Formats: sequence, structure tokens, C-alpha cells
Amino acid sequence: MLRYLTPLIFILASGLFAVASAEPMALPPQPEVRPAGMPPGYAMVSPCVAGMGEHWANLSNLNEPIYGTWQGSPIFTEIMVPLTALQNGVSFDDLRALPGYHIDHVDLEFEPRGHAGMMVPHYDLHAYYISAALQQRICPDGIPNSALKPASQP
Repeated sequence: MLRYLTPLIFILASGLFAVASAEPMALPPQPEVRPAGMPPGYAMVSPCVAGMGEHWANLSNLNEPIYGTWQGSPIFTEIMVPLTALQNGVSFDDLRALPGYHIDHVDLEFEPRGHAGMMVPHYDLHAYYISAALQQRICPDGIPNSALKPASQP
């Protein structure tokens, strides 16, 4: 499981925050059919994460948003934003759903100590195209996501 999460975290970190690594990335097996509407150049970088779905990244332009899928359909747009970017006034213009989808709700998770691949304090922003109730049913036996925690926890 960890071997799939490490490339995802590296891609997310390197795309927005110029993390360098000489180590080649190993991708999980790619689905035979690409999800409808997935932009060209995107590859699946993690298998299904419980409560989130699969993660897709543009390997030729890591500054692009990450997209998530479940059961072959796009379900979210994601960006990771370090506190230093917010403090420096960085803006993220035109963050939106893939064409043909709309944003139902947004989850914003604070990572005060960071996590593997991005060890700086940051926010993970997921803009979901599906209801929160449906999101909770995604991949119940998938990769656990220990970063997700109730809002009431520190």
C-alpha cells in the first residue's frame, strides 16, 4: 500500500512546491479505460484511497490540479497549499470541476506537521463532485487515509 501512496505524495509535493528527486516514480497499474473527461497527460498515481478514490496527476505538468476518480468517473479536484504560499499571498485562480461536472462540497484538511513527501504545514483541498454521503462510501476496503480526521480533532 505505501508504495502507491509515496509516488502520489511526491507528485503532489513536486508539482506545486518544486520538490526535487532523482528517484523514478513507479505508477500503479493503469485502468484499461480512462475515466470520461480526464485530460490528456494525466495518469493514475494511486489506487483507491478509502473515502477519496483514485488520484490522477498530469505527469508532464505537475503544476496542474490533481483529479480523483471512483468507479471510472471523476469525483474531485485537489490542490495542496503550504502555509508559506498563503502567507506570501499566492492565489489559485480558476480552480474548478472538470468540464461536465460541478462541485458539490469542499473538504479542507490542515496538516500541521505535513506528511511524507511534504513535510511542511499545508492544507489539502478536495473539491468533490459527489455528495458527502456518497464520498463516505468510496472504497471502504481501499488504502486507509490516516490524514483524514474529524474536524474536532487537532
